Amino acid sequence: MEELGQYAIAYTAFSRGGPGVALALTGDFRHFERYGLIMQPDDKDAALLPRRIHGNFALLHRPMTDMGAHICISFSPDLRNWGGHKLLLQARRGAWWDANKVGLSPPLIETPRGWLMLYHGVRHTASGALYRLGVALFALDEPEHCLLRGDSCLSGPEADYERVGDVGNVAFPCGYTLDADGDTINLYYGAADTSVALASGSVRQVLAWLDAHSSV
Repeated sequence: MEELGQYAIAYTAFSRGGPGVALALTGDFRHFERYGLIMQPDDKDAALLPRRIHGNFALLHRPMTDMGAHICISFSPDLRNWGGHKLLLQARRGAWWDANKVGLSPPLIETPRGWLMLYHGVRHTASGALYRLGVALFALDEPEHCLLRGDSCLSGPEADYERVGDVGNVAFPCGYTLDADGDTINLYYGAADTSVALASGSVRQVLAWLDAHSSV
């Protein structure tokens, strides 16, 4: 985070009460300043936006409540005190590919058109849960405002190593790098909770796909 001159790491910390969101800062990945839990259990799948929004830091996360498993956004002036919680992306109902549960995957990608979100959606089937990858776009200065959301999944488990493993039928993106051209994305994802795989693509092409296959 340019303002802090450090990297901010939002991570899942597990306890007897379940998973919660914790935060740490580091400048060299050798020494860490731990902030501890910033979102209480049951909560995970979190990432910070890289800059303040209207004077506040912004955190995306996925609390589990009686209302379901949906992606929320919260704000803080100092990374310690969080409030202004808002629902950001809701799991859809019915036969949708992301009908039962959604959660953030890697941190959002800032594009000239908005914040590009890669998220995982879970549909419960007779043979178990099916994890797939979807995309949505949010306004740069009002990230709680969804501009576009893909009607179908962008990708899902197809290869044998994605369908068979410790937890079958899971393609779960975890992180990415962007090439020097600012467009080529290298997406690292977990396959069947057994191996780590890599997929590559184009941010521009993903945005074009959203234009053709999306609703709000």
